[in-house]
Amino acid sequence: MNQLKKTVLLLLICSNYYVNGQEKAKKWPDLIIKSYSAWFGSEEGKKIGENVLLYQRDIGGWPKNIQMLKELTEEEKEKLIALKPTGKDCTIDNRATTQEILFVSKMYAQTKEEKYKDSFLRAIDYLLSAQYPNGGWPQFFPLKKGYYTHITYNDNAMVDVLNVLREIGNETNYYSIKPPKETVDKAKIAFEKGIDCILKTQYKQNGVLTVWCAQHDEVTFAPADARAYELASLSGKESAKVVLLLMSIENPSPEVKTAVKSAYDWFEKTKITNLREERIYDEDGKIIGKKMYPTEDVAPIWPRFAELDTNEAIFCDRDGIKKRFITDIGEERRNGYSWYSNEPKEVLKKYKKWAKKNNLEKTDSE
Repeated sequence: MNQLKKTVLLLLICSNYYVNGQEKAKKWPDLIIKSYSAWFGSEEGKKIGENVLLYQRDIGGWPKNIQMLKELTEEEKEKLIALKPTGKDCTIDNRATTQEILFVSKMYAQTKEEKYKDSFLRAIDYLLSAQYPNGGWPQFFPLKKGYYTHITYNDNAMVDVLNVLREIGNETNYYSIKPPKETVDKAKIAFEKGIDCILKTQYKQNGVLTVWCAQHDEVTFAPADARAYELASLSGKESAKVVLLLMSIENPSPEVKTAVKSAYDWFEKTKITNLREERIYDEDGKIIGKKMYPTEDVAPIWPRFAELDTNEAIFCDRDGIKKRFITDIGEERRNGYSWYSNEPKEVLKKYKKWAKKNNLEKTDSE
């Protein structure tokens, strides 16, 4: 093969790789993470950037579950402009606002357009304004009636916010925009208050620290219900990201060390090593069947919801009635919700090294 043919073939391969890479990023928020840096300066990037700015409310936050890639009609644009002063539906749930913060940062890095810088700074101010005096964050701000006012660890909402504010407070280069010193100082304080809130909400079971509920009462810190099928319980899923955040703190306080060790012990105590999940999918990739089978030598999993006092897995339909086994609930909730999680495996994987670094004694299970 001569040099010209080699060059053409290489260009075709690179072009195909770029296209396929972009195809994989055609869902929001995957596009934010998977797109090449240069894409954010492209015409397509700028077009989507305009959508992102339209969805941002004047208060600085964004609504959730929006496919920002969708082309907007003039009527839709007018409705979004009318919503801007209301602050309606601004949230940190499902990565809303924190993911858009990263997007506008990447847009600014490529375009240097002030509108993206302004968007970024208003969004950081929004996160700071939404924090409760006790250090927690509600799911929606302005506050929305119902369980949305609870301190929200669900779907890693509060952890996502704290990760953003730590980058701001530490003045790292993760974001392309450097906020003023006043904002940096506020971010540092907000992060510390958030960690203090995490420590105060860690659940004690018969006097022993365990993990966290997906949401906690914003006044009493007690585990709290959310939707009808999301009862107050210990979360095997959400607690994992909380612990990993605590483990990432440099020079942790004795309280943080105790919190991490206690959660690690709970994960070790409650891991399930004799169940395997089997899923059945339809032609569109939707789950239409889900069952748990007894087996041996499988990777550990944890219940999404565990009883506050016994650690037993609990399951629930939309009627709010607690059930003991996943087969006790109807197919709609059984197939449409994640009742088990493997996320705590990262805590188990990293704990030994973390414990050694922080001069903790080995646990009996190590």
